[in-house]
Amino acid sequence: MFILGDLFEIWLGDDAVTHFESRIADALSRLAQSGVELAFIRGNRDFMLGPEFCRCAGMRLLEEPQIIDLYGTPTVLLHGDVLCTEDVGYQRLRAHVQNPQWQQKMLRRPVWLRRQIANWLRRISRIRTRGKSEAIMDVSDAAVQALFRSSNTRRMIHGHTHRPDVHRYGSHPLERIVLGDWHRQGSVLYVDRGGFELMTLGR
Repeated sequence: MFILGDLFEIWLGDDAVTHFESRIADALSRLAQSGVELAFIRGNRDFMLGPEFCRCAGMRLLEEPQIIDLYGTPTVLLHGDVLCTEDVGYQRLRAHVQNPQWQQKMLRRPVWLRRQIANWLRRISRIRTRGKSEAIMDVSDAAVQALFRSSNTRRMIHGHTHRPDVHRYGSHPLERIVLGDWHRQGSVLYVDRGGFELMTLGR
């Protein structure tokens, strides 16, 4: 099972885990112990989730983009925000918070201060998002095509945009599968040797 980021709304550091996050880790650990291999790619909301939490949850922490052979189909996995290249302001902020030096500096601060900074960043993000068009916040076709070329894959799976769909490109189609969010329902992609199904799960 691959979790492609934003498992949590916010992540302040592995040293700031509450009872809620511990319950999630315990549930994932039980799933891993049952024989299900778990892997996690960070999202834009839990980008500081680290190896200690993954160890407790029984997950492997993966860097993006991650290229796998999915039942014979070369597939690239990622969270997806890196593809939204037309949102220049977001990409500038992303580069800032993804900087390891910035993250180390943040993790040295007390948890209460990290929480204040994270809440401030979320407020700023909501304000900026209200003024942006849907097209700007969606993935860029040029970025998608560039990733297909650089990864030499035929299928791409990502989340982030919260617009579940299957997009196909070309006469021998490349596939881009987008997962939905988990606010009002679940969104899961199930793949086996016979094909795949993008499922919406009710509460």
